[in-house]
Amino acid sequence: MESQATNRHRPIVRGIRALALTLAVTIAGTLAAGCTQTRSFVGGDLAPRSGDAARVLLMPLDVELAEFTAAGLVEPKAAWTSVAEANVDRSLAALLHERGADLVRYRSPDGTGPAEDPHAQLIELHETVGLSILMHQYNSLLLLPTKEDNFDWSLGVEAARLRSGCDCDYALFVYFRDSFSSDGRVAMIVLGALGGTAVTGGIQVGFASLVDLRDGDIVWFNRLTSQTGDLRQPDGARHAAELLLSEFPL
Repeated sequence: MESQATNRHRPIVRGIRALALTLAVTIAGTLAAGCTQTRSFVGGDLAPRSGDAARVLLMPLDVELAEFTAAGLVEPKAAWTSVAEANVDRSLAALLHERGADLVRYRSPDGTGPAEDPHAQLIELHETVGLSILMHQYNSLLLLPTKEDNFDWSLGVEAARLRSGCDCDYALFVYFRDSFSSDGRVAMIVLGALGGTAVTGGIQVGFASLVDLRDGDIVWFNRLTSQTGDLRQPDGARHAAELLLSEFPL
């Protein structure tokens, strides 16, 4: 059971992550209305495989949908998130199958639930590392000195331990955040436009990492940012998944 202190600090952690995501997206590039952008990086010696299909472990998805209120707050919506997660999961599985990958879905070790899963923190670690990549790898002004000439990021040895349970070559981690403007927010956008003031609306952000399970290094990373699309719809989830995997190397 989580301590009261842990529960008390969870909103603070969520707020810090939301701020980091907002900053990372802003730094990554200002989107024109209706614009969608993707950009990927490849690290290490990864190259498209020939012969046997790559065995890819699909990790539990990190998806959250929210409503963007008139006050500028982002309110998570559990029902929207559940539908979107199922849509994205089906889309990713279908796309990986079409690409010839041997897909394995992650399962918790026998006898453990989500709270006791020894690998559960890897999802949060991927979020943290991914937001750092968005902030530092996609903007030359914030590029870290040690990463000027190469894409060198890792989830560490804990990710490498995943291989023992599935005999997979790689693990695929996927992160999505999608927000939709409330009626009040839409009204503010319209009024702002009439008055010559730009008021932002909802935005879709996603990133995916392909992790080498020999050492935990991220060997491919892609970012998606869009002001269109709806993960709650099967077609919208399929389109977003296609964009996210548009330069998938396997």
